Amino acid sequence: MRKDAAKKIRRHNVVAVLFDGVSPFEFAVACEVFGIDRSVDIGAPWYRFKVCAAGPTPITTGIGFTIDTPHGLEALRRADTIIVPAGKGEDNEPLLEALRQAHRRGARIMSVCTGAFILAAAGLLDGRRATTHWMHAAELARRYPLVKVDPDVLYVDDGDILTSAGTAAGIDLCLYVVRLDFGAEAANIVARRMVVPPHRDGGQAQFVSQPISNLPTCDPFTETLAWAIEHLDADLSVNELATRSAMSPRTFARRFGETHGTTPHQWLLRQRVLLAQRLLETTDLAVDLVATQCGMGSAANLRQHFQRIVRNTPQGYRRCFQQGCGQPERPSEGFAVEAVDA
Repeated sequence: MRKDAAKKIRRHNVVAVLFDGVSPFEFAVACEVFGIDRSVDIGAPWYRFKVCAAGPTPITTGIGFTIDTPHGLEALRRADTIIVPAGKGEDNEPLLEALRQAHRRGARIMSVCTGAFILAAAGLLDGRRATTHWMHAAELARRYPLVKVDPDVLYVDDGDILTSAGTAAGIDLCLYVVRLDFGAEAANIVARRMVVPPHRDGGQAQFVSQPISNLPTCDPFTETLAWAIEHLDADLSVNELATRSAMSPRTFARRFGETHGTTPHQWLLRQRVLLAQRLLETTDLAVDLVATQCGMGSAANLRQHFQRIVRNTPQGYRRCFQQGCGQPERPSEGFAVEAVDA
């Protein structure tokens, strides 16, 4: 993006909310992802980030230390995105009303872990699909029966409301939002700085169903998947991946599903779409060449899977980033971010 064009783009305002009992880790994730200026790294204006308090300061965290900020709930009035960390803020009526008002004017609101309880208490999750930490999912469903609680996914994108499971899933959701706003390369840059994976599908299971005692002491798929990512343009098969992992195809598929919460086929498909996104953002390659380089075979095949997963056409996705609008076209109705079998 040209520097003179970047100067004309209004910076996106992100505000994280503090309240007594807030979880420090989930709050710190928002600060790390959105609060550190990455403008030089990505060549575009980064978010404008603030922290506001939903009550008298300093705010006492859930483990006892305090955090101070000069901003109160009035900061939410101009926020484009609001982040509600984990913690006990359901009885904070000023906070709930501020969230309702922000939602009515069109702000994007996202919660991490038990922050979903605060959104539910504000009525923002009624009739919507949402998630939270698996340990608290049943309680969320019991207390707020109008919420369509999905306990099995890492995060859910329901358009202007996004929710995530606990702890590391908050990182996944924040990087997902960066990807929506700035593209795959920007999300990769932030992930590399944080030394975390740049993307995990929202539909990946929150935890491994097989008991840990029965799992190998190291991830048996690390080398195989790293090799596969370097060879996405090849005709990869489950049999070949299984052979590289020294397993039978049946054992490989079963163990892969237990570890990654999806099938090898869907994992490959998602990696190919991610590569296609990056190529569309950073090169002028024709769509058929993009399809070849990411292993989709044909432009028609790429369009089919790209539109299903990204909710946009390859050309529409590229056009959006070339024009500097940041966020690709979104569906008119909310959707859960999850792996779906083709």
